[in-house]
Amino acid sequence: MKLTLKKDLLLGVATASAQIEGGDKNHNWARFSEDGKIADGSSILRADDHYNRWREDIDLMAEMGIQIYRFGIEWSRIEPERGVISKNAIEHYREEISYMKAKGILPLLTIHHFTHPLWFEDMGGFTSKESVDIFMDYVKVVIDSFGDLVNEYITINEPNVYCTNSLFYGTWPPEKKSLSALVKAFSNMTACHVKAYEYIHQKRREMGYDDTKVSFANHLRIFAPKKEKNVIHKICAKLTDWLFQGAITRAMMTGKCAFPVMRRKGVKKGRYYDFIGVNYYSRSTVSGIADGVRENCYKNDLGWEIYHEGLIELAQKLYKKYNAPIWVTENGTCDNYDKFRARFIYDQLKLISETENEIVRYYHWSFTDNFEWKEGESARFGIVHIDYETQKRTVKNSGKLYSSIIGNGGVTDEAYAEFVEPSVYKK
Repeated sequence: MKLTLKKDLLLGVATASAQIEGGDKNHNWARFSEDGKIADGSSILRADDHYNRWREDIDLMAEMGIQIYRFGIEWSRIEPERGVISKNAIEHYREEISYMKAKGILPLLTIHHFTHPLWFEDMGGFTSKESVDIFMDYVKVVIDSFGDLVNEYITINEPNVYCTNSLFYGTWPPEKKSLSALVKAFSNMTACHVKAYEYIHQKRREMGYDDTKVSFANHLRIFAPKKEKNVIHKICAKLTDWLFQGAITRAMMTGKCAFPVMRRKGVKKGRYYDFIGVNYYSRSTVSGIADGVRENCYKNDLGWEIYHEGLIELAQKLYKKYNAPIWVTENGTCDNYDKFRARFIYDQLKLISETENEIVRYYHWSFTDNFEWKEGESARFGIVHIDYETQKRTVKNSGKLYSSIIGNGGVTDEAYAEFVEPSVYKK
């Protein structure tokens, strides 16, 4: 064996509802893409047609041996108008969840993953004073509807990415550039998570369950100074780290709030996580309060640095501070022609398995190629190829490797020779 997985490490995949389902015109990203704001001109209304092909996709997951699956449900389908709940949408998701469980796949349900109904967007989204109460009304519907089927939940995906891109840089809907809006959303989303964490546990206890696990999916990266001995670079790295991820991490995990997160009513100091959810992709090399990429490093097809050690650094730091199991809720790379993804998976799992850390789950992003937000269909992250014209699914070599790793508990010599050796990074 070239690699033996660490004991008890579960391997799975992750997706987001809007990025794969297609067909829903009622959320913020649908309007954004229909307004021609996507880099390659594609529309989220097509995506992978998963809403109709979910059984085919889950069958493929089962064939590949996928053990765990992080998936999303679409708020705009479940509550198309404020206070109006779609029984059809709920039944659809109940059927899908029941099917994946019958196939032996453990579900991790994401409640909010960047998209929400147009009626919520038009009233200000998470900058609205009503947003916490509105979100909690939705959470109650979710747990009432799926609490008997699902015991593991992500409340909110990457609040820092959502807030920064949507309300500070203004590159995502609703294209605002406002520090005050950023602070409002950070603060309200923290309250949403804290209250949702408490409610999900309370409601499932009332339902007779004691196996509930709740957290949020936290986008984290390494912020490194461009020049280690440059004092300005070092200060900028620390400040960027705090503003982008440090403050929101502490607030959502513990209820301790400091700028740019303000305390909302009902948010008390406590522990609001049962596991530490980490979405990790890259390292930022900075010389100012902005993102940056290290010179002469390996990069993916979006120009992000490939830096596997960053995940281990973060995992060790987070475990020491928060003392909970680490679930890698997203990790993957944009590789449009599957030239280096197999090596990426091998190198990341090798580090996870051979260094000291508390990582117990790994969800590869993503299962299929999908609609990659602002990049549209042009950025491919999947271990399964999607032909968007025909919607044909084809397992890539990286997917065959991943399936082999699950089946064999690691990377065999044969799998290494067939899939990893030909897989080469680029600069």
